[in-house]
This record gives sequence, C-alpha cells and structure tokens, in this order.
Amino acid sequence: MLAHLRRCSGLLRRLPVASLAAAADPAAVHSGFHSNHRSFSTNGKVTDGRRGFSQTRTELNPSTAMKDNDAVIDRIQKSTRELKRGPVGHTLSSAEKRKFLINTLLDLEDSKEAVYSTLDAWVAFEQEFPLASIKQAIEALEKEEQWHRIVQVIKWMLSKGQGNTIRTYEQLVRALEKDNRAEEAHRIWEKKISHDLHSVPWRFCGLMLAIYYRNNKLDRLIKLFHNLEACGRKCPSREYIRKVEDAYEMLGLLEEKTALLDKYKDLYNKLSGNDIKKGRQSRKAQKKAADSSEQFEMEISENLPCPSDNEPVASS
Repeated sequence: MLAHLRRCSGLLRRLPVASLAAAADPAAVHSGFHSNHRSFSTNGKVTDGRRGFSQTRTELNPSTAMKDNDAVIDRIQKSTRELKRGPVGHTLSSAEKRKFLINTLLDLEDSKEAVYSTLDAWVAFEQEFPLASIKQAIEALEKEEQWHRIVQVIKWMLSKGQGNTIRTYEQLVRALEKDNRAEEAHRIWEKKISHDLHSVPWRFCGLMLAIYYRNNKLDRLIKLFHNLEACGRKCPSREYIRKVEDAYEMLGLLEEKTALLDKYKDLYNKLSGNDIKKGRQSRKAQKKAADSSEQFEMEISENLPCPSDNEPVASS
C-alpha cells in the first residue's frame, strides 16, 4: 500500500500544468493510474481540486429531544429576563433576587400558568430549592393581602415536594378562606390534617373553628370540637368556647350549651391573654395620666407669682 502511494505521488508531480484540471477529479486520476482498483471517491458533490480528494459535508438535523430542550430553555430565559436584569457589573444578592421575585409576582396577570412558569424559571438556576426565599415571598404577599397569589405560590411549592409542613397548610387554608374559597379550605383540612388531631397546634384548630363559624358551618364546628375533645385536647381559650356556645344556641342544643359552660367554667373565670394585655395597657395609661397631671400641677405652681416683702399682709 505504501509503495502504491509513493508511485502515485511521483506521477502526480510529473504531470503538466494543463492536466491539473483533469487531476481535479480524484476518481479519474486514480482510474488512469490503476484502472482495476476501486475509486476512492463515492460522490462528487464537493471536490477540493487543490488537494486531490473529495469531502462530503453532511448537516445533522437536531433530534426532537434537542428541539424540546431548546424550547424549554428559551421559555426560561424569557421568563427570567427581569430577574436577570440588574446593574452592569453587579451580581445580585439573595435579597435582591427575592425582591425581584416579589415584584414580578405582584405584577403578573391572574394566570396559574404565568405564575408557575415564572417560579419554575426563578428556581431553574439555583443549586438548591430556595425554600426560605419562597416563604419570605409568601409573607410579603400576606402583607399585601394578595391571597389568590399566595394560594398559587403555595400550591406550586407543594407540587415540587417542598414545604410540606403544618405551617404551610395553615397559610394555605387561611389564604383560601380569605379568597372566598372556604369549601376548598375544608377539603384540604379533611384530606391533609384532620386525620391526626393529636399533633395539630391549637392555633390551626382555632383557625378552622373560626372558618366554620364565619361561614355558618355550625355542624362542622361542633364535630371538630368533639373530635378534639375525644383526642384529649382541652380547649385553651374561651374565644373558641364562645364559638361552640353560639353554635349550640343557634342549633337549639341548649342542654349541650349548659354542659359546655359548666365544663369550662374555670376557663371563664381565668383571665385570658387578651385580658392580661388589656389590663397591662390600662395600668400604663392610668400611670401616664397621673404623671401628666402631677407635672401640670407643678408647672402651674412654678408660674404663680411670689408675694413681695412690700405687699401689705391682709389683716385677719
């Protein structure tokens, strides 16, 4: 093979210049030197005459999976355009990214798809799921009373398998009730929380009692209260007892109301946290008023003119 190549290169160097055009086709040149040998060239689409060999350029069409990935990346880049934008030469801190997210959520249209795609894009470039930032964003939305948007954000977070805690479901239930979706709040409570009332904080239980009370679901209120008592949970606040008492009265269950008041009479005689707070504030207000009155009397006494030695003393 090596001897054959050497013979071919030697013959090429001895060819005249006029025959270079014919030498541009490697198949023809090779057939002239070795007619019984197979041609090296399989097609003549692209030929480089200067080097005497052919090259075929084939363009690879992208597969369907590559096209889908490109579409996803393009959607993420479009959704995060505002989040990426910042001062030139400045790397955004976590607080600035969180601020961008909150402002973006507040400005988005009322669309589940828009919220979900924005949140997907926001976490796409994070190494770990930014759970703390999402919770802070939810708290910021609560201050703005954006209850519908809070429901969307929490449901998106739960769909990612993140933040699956009692506190998260409490925020979701509260936001649903504020968004006039009390029935959906009840379904979530029944499906996710009510099966284990031993570990549910009384704050969450009190929230559900209040939701049932405000939405005139008195039978559900009484049922929840009975289930809590059956679990050995003693009611810590008379505010909850008042709601159960009113429910008994409105349903005409006067005997149950009397038994309830007799059972929790010690709780009624005990000062609640609100009463202690109000008493403390009242004492502070009284002390402040007494100090102001005493200071006013001292100022008046200082401004009164003192009698001089030359003034006659009134005779008795």
